Amino acid sequence: MTCRKVRSSKVLIVGGGAGMGLALAKRCLDAGSTVIIVGRNEDKLRRATQELGRPESLVAIATDIAQEGQVADLFKRTGQLDNIVSTAADIEGAYELLPALNLKAAQRVVESKFYGPLLLAKHGAPMLSAGGSITFVSGIAAYRPAARGSVVAAVNAALEGLVRALAIELAPIRVNAVSPGWVNTSIWSFVAGDRKDEMLSAMAARLPVGRVGEPEDIADAISFLMGNTFTTGTTLHVEGGHRLI
Repeated sequence: MTCRKVRSSKVLIVGGGAGMGLALAKRCLDAGSTVIIVGRNEDKLRRATQELGRPESLVAIATDIAQEGQVADLFKRTGQLDNIVSTAADIEGAYELLPALNLKAAQRVVESKFYGPLLLAKHGAPMLSAGGSITFVSGIAAYRPAARGSVVAAVNAALEGLVRALAIELAPIRVNAVSPGWVNTSIWSFVAGDRKDEMLSAMAARLPVGRVGEPEDIADAISFLMGNTFTTGTTLHVEGGHRLI
């Protein structure tokens, strides 16, 4: 399933400047959609627009989704949309044992992965077309928590609860989540530092599929949820069998 199901749609992707969001933006552009990528870092957005090309179909808007005023202004600029996606996650400094945990780092996780999505739904839902969708990204930590990852585990679980509630409140708009497993993105620099490659290789050897995920795997799953009009309030697990081990 790809963005071919939503050809000619207009898709807003928060976190579209890198990783999973960038992979999704490319997929949707290739399918003929108009894409708006959103993030806080203007340099990252600029590099993404250069990599993606398609200036006639691509817009980049710098926005901090934790700031309600900025989110409201964002949707004043976008006009009507067909799909809203957020892959955003600010976890820098949050992977720590409790004695060393910095509260501000924990708050940034909550802002990027819970309050941000909440604000996107609040201000974005009125801009969605009939049959539109909202898709958020949670993660395997909600199901396989580990030491140092308590904040991320809790926020992922909270986000999935929010998805179920919004699917009822915003119906017939569809609201879903994708829960990735271990995916080879830059986020691992914050989690594992210099041990990134070692940790990913060790997990690949454990997983039933024999590899860790790539951003394109998650983009494919998000595309499915965008295009399947009979799926809402659901968390789609794309984790190579991680929950089984």
